[in-house]
Amino acid sequence: MKRICVFCGSSPGASDLYSEDAAKLGTQLAKEEITLVYGGSKVGIMGVVANAALQAGGEVIGVIPKMLMDRELAHPGLSELIIVHSMHERKAKMEELSDGFVVLPGGPGTMEEFFEVYTWAQLGEHRKPIGMMNSNHYYDKLLAFFDHMIQEQFLKPQYRSMVIVDSDPEQLIQKFRSYEPPLLTKWITPQQT
Repeated sequence: MKRICVFCGSSPGASDLYSEDAAKLGTQLAKEEITLVYGGSKVGIMGVVANAALQAGGEVIGVIPKMLMDRELAHPGLSELIIVHSMHERKAKMEELSDGFVVLPGGPGTMEEFFEVYTWAQLGEHRKPIGMMNSNHYYDKLLAFFDHMIQEQFLKPQYRSMVIVDSDPEQLIQKFRSYEPPLLTKWITPQQT
């Protein structure tokens, strides 16, 4: 595992725990010599995870759309900053560069990034691990909703298991190293006639 992409908020959130956990993740990535790939911003917990990785001697690659670069949100001290034209291009580039994905707390943009790589994994577009750092129980309700999707037969249990959940970054990375993606089966169930 050489590079992990982190999706997270451009806001610090309501609890200091979000920034504390983002810093722990950035530090742990650097300690394990794993390059951080992320959205390239200097604000919110995006900036925290990048700063922590850099301060611990890690490599950090940011991928940022020009429209956000123009708003002066780009982090000035990254190992590499890749400027793209659109949010779609950003996600494709981040996926291409990364060996796995971790989602920290964030808003709709973070959720959209997470669900896109999760859907790609379900469809067999990649076999990379996807992790969720459940900082301050932020994702408890989403995880409960996954169980509801299974109960209502919109999500197969083996696809639910694709999301590796932990609140400790070291444990999460260890789970990534031993991750075996489920065997893909036909994901559309034909209607009974």
